[in-house]
Amino acid sequence: MTDRGTFPTFADLLTREGALSGTSWGLFPEADRGTPSFITPAAIVEARNSIRSGTVFGLDYPADAFDPGMSLKRSPPRHTIYSSHPAHRDDFLDGYYLQGSSQIDGLRHRRADDVGFYNGTPDALITEGTPYLGIQGWAEHPITGRGVVVDLDGFRRSLGEPIDHAAGEPLTLNLVQAAAAAQSLRLRPGDILMLHTGWCEWFLELTTAEKQQVRESRKASGVEQSQEFVAWAWDQQLALLAADNFALECLPPVPDSPYRDSAPNDHGMMHQQLLAKLGMPLGELWRLGPLARHMRRTGQWDAFISIKPLNITGGTGSPANATAIT
Repeated sequence: MTDRGTFPTFADLLTREGALSGTSWGLFPEADRGTPSFITPAAIVEARNSIRSGTVFGLDYPADAFDPGMSLKRSPPRHTIYSSHPAHRDDFLDGYYLQGSSQIDGLRHRRADDVGFYNGTPDALITEGTPYLGIQGWAEHPITGRGVVVDLDGFRRSLGEPIDHAAGEPLTLNLVQAAAAAQSLRLRPGDILMLHTGWCEWFLELTTAEKQQVRESRKASGVEQSQEFVAWAWDQQLALLAADNFALECLPPVPDSPYRDSAPNDHGMMHQQLLAKLGMPLGELWRLGPLARHMRRTGQWDAFISIKPLNITGGTGSPANATAIT
């Protein structure tokens, strides 16, 4: 599975019959693993070559960083420390939303409105305590390999045209490709792709009142919804797609999203296509600024990446627990 000819192209996926159309269902040897299956043992060994200086970056923001955040439901956790005797300390969290800060979407996170959960997993099996499509699969066998950063923020600044986060600017596939070309970046099968938009740092610098205004606007910059982007992500054989913004995609979805009819509950977002149909995990709210600036200084845009979600049977998502070593 080291060359792109091993798997069908996205165009070929669209010719699959019935509910299989546009899906990767049944193509991977581990049914519930999804596109991290693109990462072979040989690719993990090769990813060692992305370690040059031994510099380590944690890619997670604190669990309570986004307070308030864009989500209308995910409040920050409450941390309590207690002691049973003078020499003892223990602690726990209340109200801990597993996708409230830097996180990875599991394959349970989205059901395709038209065909259901990934691999046709019955809805009745997606409940607390059942393992099907649960995040624990990527915890027991963490996602590791070559990670690459496409610095959309840096590229647009170099053009004198910073991304308009306040307006929730849609970021096109053409922009992603142009930024990658400017970095002389060549993607490989199994890559973990990280898009640095600058949104998180922009949002976290706002005042509380300004954050609430952005939250109420329901506008957030991100990838523009298009079938071309979905096809490109699959045909590049990306193992995982992550960004430093709220939903990876722009909010609200663009009016001409091709998924307005097939994903009505998501108002045309691509999440159902990427998660439920292709089995591609998504990372959101990642802390990419320090890593991207380091990579711009060194001129090296790849790193060894380790992603180990919390081992929660049946979890729909988790803190990413992502680490980059350059």
